[in-house]
Amino acid sequence: MTTLRPLTCDDFFKFCRPNLDPLTETYSIPFYLHYLARWPEYMQVAESPSGDVMGYVIGKCEGQKEEFHGHVTCVTVTPEYRRLGLAAKLMRVLEDISIKKDCYFVDLFVRKSNQIAIDMYKQFQYVVYRTVLGYYSGDNDEDAYDMRKALPKDVEKKSIIPLKHPVKPDDVD
Repeated sequence: MTTLRPLTCDDFFKFCRPNLDPLTETYSIPFYLHYLARWPEYMQVAESPSGDVMGYVIGKCEGQKEEFHGHVTCVTVTPEYRRLGLAAKLMRVLEDISIKKDCYFVDLFVRKSNQIAIDMYKQFQYVVYRTVLGYYSGDNDEDAYDMRKALPKDVEKKSIIPLKHPVKPDDVD
């Protein structure tokens, strides 16, 4: 049976397997510690009965007024545990926390080339809000989709009305 539980500092030493996925964005230990200190409730782990980290979600809340929202920084599931609904469960935990905090929406960024992830997020009722040009930098800069899901606080669903024109990373709050 899978256990969903809060992430702890010890988990940073168990992230190797989920982070080997080339489409999983990985960060430095200070980055993870900053999130753990600032938004601990947004850091959740899916753990197997043997104690293996099957996947995790890392997020935060930010913004003001109608832009106050939850943000998915990273969600990943180890390949052998995919297609079991773990990503959906991890996302739902983050969304529920965002609802309790009275957020208007949850957003995330995904590579335009990652069609599998885009399709998964669409199944979770996320929509493409805008394109962010050159969001992912590296050997081959890549655009991202800013995908959003309206939460109950956004009664009129204003937060998910797509923008017609792409933006640059500097234009992203």
